[in-house]
Amino acid sequence: MVRHVAIIGGGFAGALMAVNLLRHDGPTATLIERRSQAGLGVAYSAAHPDHRLNVRAGNMSALPDDPGHFERWLADRHPAHVGGFAPRLIYGDYLTDLLSATAARSNGRLRIVRGDAVDLALSDAGTTVTLDDGSRIAADAVVLATGNLPPHTPPGIDPALLGPDRYAADPWAADVADGLRDDDTVLLLGGGLTMVDVALLLDARGFRGRMLALSRRGLLPRAHGDAPAAPLAERPQGSPANLLRQVRARAAQTGWRSAVDALRPHTQSLWRGAEAPDRARFLRHLRPWWDVHRHRLAPQVADRVAALRAAGGLRIVAGKLEQVLSGPAGMTLRYRPRGDTAGATLPVRRIVNCTGPLGDIRRTSEPLLRGMLDRGLIRPDPLQIGIDVDPQSAVLDRDGATSGRLFAIGPMTRGTFWEIVAVPDIRQQTWSVARRLSNAMWVGGEGL
Repeated sequence: MVRHVAIIGGGFAGALMAVNLLRHDGPTATLIERRSQAGLGVAYSAAHPDHRLNVRAGNMSALPDDPGHFERWLADRHPAHVGGFAPRLIYGDYLTDLLSATAARSNGRLRIVRGDAVDLALSDAGTTVTLDDGSRIAADAVVLATGNLPPHTPPGIDPALLGPDRYAADPWAADVADGLRDDDTVLLLGGGLTMVDVALLLDARGFRGRMLALSRRGLLPRAHGDAPAAPLAERPQGSPANLLRQVRARAAQTGWRSAVDALRPHTQSLWRGAEAPDRARFLRHLRPWWDVHRHRLAPQVADRVAALRAAGGLRIVAGKLEQVLSGPAGMTLRYRPRGDTAGATLPVRRIVNCTGPLGDIRRTSEPLLRGMLDRGLIRPDPLQIGIDVDPQSAVLDRDGATSGRLFAIGPMTRGTFWEIVAVPDIRQQTWSVARRLSNAMWVGGEGL
């Protein structure tokens, strides 16, 4: 019987895990978070006031059985944002309010501990989490809610040679705009949502130089439309190639937004039902196009990006980084534009890594995951994009077995679920795992 659960990571997924355990009248919980404030994670703690949610407020409730929870909270505190794309900092306030209220009502059944989990031991009797200060927390089960891992450094860049003033490995660092002048050029490596966040941050901090966003295909996230489309009533059938034809045909009839949105309730089941080679082909050939059409920009954000491009402050380039040369006078970027065999060079003042989170845990330097991987407590999923888990989010060890004491939630389970990076998916996952750990399988709410 599970009497106590330790949750490692106090971002959105971890905080929601704790909330749902208490809402299901389940085991006591200890939420372990390295940051000063639990409930925020990188997404809502490193945001700038101009950064907006990429999902409308109406679908951002943290509670799957109460779809209007966030909008009611907004109506009380920030009524101007009801129905729209609220600032991420405001959503962070919502999460911390929810977590604080849950802890206050828990009668001591929820404990929040500030610390960095650096080791984990599993036995038949239970689990022990070791923190960086040497303290230990014993529990019957552990939920890994580590969030996204930092991006890895792309080939062609030597951080030790460049130094932190020239190479920003962390796009969310507070000093990413420090020391820049209006005649500087900043290279944003990557073209996705992280790149957009950094570009808006630099602009908001008063940088009036040039930004060059370099990615393999030069794709930019699309903007949301006026309203989401109705989902398909039944899961689409057929081979991956046939499914792609269906989506393209639907897009020609109803528009691409409607075609993509209609798949929303079925994406996870389509992914789980696909053969491993088909998943690999999707990642290799279609993932960039899926990402820019599925994970969109709030209209206000898209307008700002368009204005930056029109004014010459942001340029999107398709190409491949080849080398960065550094000298006393500065850096020179050597890259190969897509379709060009000659190559090109460009002087740059700073490089910001916006390539997105690391998925291959074999490359991580995080002590906790590194140690668990080396001891065989966890393993990479077959596509090396996260931690391998079963459909119930139980972690698979080196031999493919589950202990029943170790679970993982959030973006690091994308190998099993794929669609597990947005609030609507994570809230359902945390709800389901909390039900299992609470022996509350009778509680409703699935599918909302």
